[in-house]
Amino acid sequence: MGLRNIIKKGDPSLLKKSREVTNFDARLAALLDDMRETLLQANGLGLAAPQVGVLRRVCLVIETNTDPEEIIELINPVIVESEGEQTDREGCLSLPGVWGIVKRPMRVKVAAQDRNGNWFEREGEGLTARCFCHEIDHLSGVLFDSVAERILDPEEVERLAAEEEEEMNGEAE
Repeated sequence: MGLRNIIKKGDPSLLKKSREVTNFDARLAALLDDMRETLLQANGLGLAAPQVGVLRRVCLVIETNTDPEEIIELINPVIVESEGEQTDREGCLSLPGVWGIVKRPMRVKVAAQDRNGNWFEREGEGLTARCFCHEIDHLSGVLFDSVAERILDPEEVERLAAEEEEEMNGEAE
């Protein structure tokens, strides 16, 4: 396993459509393992193969609604159902320091293949649904800042982070 470099906005490969995975082999397993290590090192919630320079329909999403958290591997993912709506702050490992307000579904069901090529379905709610949509967008060459209602300025980001920390401290008491 090894860390991969995360490509930043400005690299044209982030705007390209990824190709379907057809070979479920050791190279795919190595990519998934490297992406897992890279995601954990970067402290993100999701990572798509194009973000590490591989134009294949592969992404990882951390399921935050379980304890312990689980990393979900999605190969050739497709959103098959969505419902509800949520509007919240979103960022991206490929756009460090940039945050925007993005509208996403509240619940999403995804069909995807695992590292062995077996199809499965997985539902995500709240933050996980947001991550599914965000990472699947990457596979189509779409960055969150192009679908954001607006980009937050640094002062807004600081204020929102302080409010969240205050909320969390209030809950801990």
